[in-house]
Amino acid sequence: NEHGAVVNRLLWMQDAYTLSAADAVLQKTPFSFDVSVWEFFWPLFTGARLVMARPGGHRDPAYLREVIQTQGITTLHFVPSMLDVFLAHGEAGECEGLRQVMCSGEALPGHLVRRFKAQLPQTALHNLYGPTEAAVDVTAWDCSGAETPDSTPIGKPIANTRIYLLDAHQQPVPMGVAGEIYIGG
Repeated sequence: NEHGAVVNRLLWMQDAYTLSAADAVLQKTPFSFDVSVWEFFWPLFTGARLVMARPGGHRDPAYLREVIQTQGITTLHFVPSMLDVFLAHGEAGECEGLRQVMCSGEALPGHLVRRFKAQLPQTALHNLYGPTEAAVDVTAWDCSGAETPDSTPIGKPIANTRIYLLDAHQQPVPMGVAGEIYIGG
């Protein structure tokens, strides 16, 4: 990762999802993972509060619910498999102040999006995609639409990023045809 790509990512995130001094971000991802970059720096450059979870706390749904409630967490990240566990065991509906959840790191199944909407109807869910080498995320999808497809799209490119779907000869594939993702920007 280059600094410019990380800065672009953070500026895009602020433009797309807007944190203010009234927000609190839960930093729970181990710092060896790319998601921790925005968990640390996004709140710090926007004036939001950064709340650090205890080591290993990211694996405990009851602890996460308690921290979300007592610390007024408005924004956090889950990999889909942990979101699944949180929704099953964390009494998510009690997290009334939670404003937005980012998901990345794994495919986000439609059935999980539907469960999220049922348990946290007041909370926005965003599906983010990107390899570590591209400064964390390069595409984003807002899951709040009335229709919830079984396979959640990875979305559109973030600011200053281009996405190409190419075939084995590095030529664009027609709409609806599978290809390999190439990232530019």
